[in-house]
Amino acid sequence: MKVYGLKNCDTCRAAVAALPGAELVDVRALPLSEADRARFLAAFGDALVNRRSTTWRGLSEAERAGDPAALLAAHPALMKRPVIEAGGRLYLGWDAGVKAALLP
Repeated sequence: MKVYGLKNCDTCRAAVAALPGAELVDVRALPLSEADRARFLAAFGDALVNRRSTTWRGLSEAERAGDPAALLAAHPALMKRPVIEAGGRLYLGWDAGVKAALLP
């Protein structure tokens, strides 16, 4: 099981701690491949872009209007976190629904 996020994100750390055998992939240290970005965008669409983040607030209106894939490539911290890959499925976030699906 892989948890894509940031090593200093409290939510990502909580997900890794709760999920046995989970491996954290820090998207700042090891940016997502183009294929992974496309796969995540296909699964979650615009919900993958965290529009409440500090990074988002720092972007100009022109940048915000850009292609989500290009935005995520240029600013990995814009990705809503965590994205969890488990059993061939993708999950976004660490809410009650994701916990119910992944925790025993």
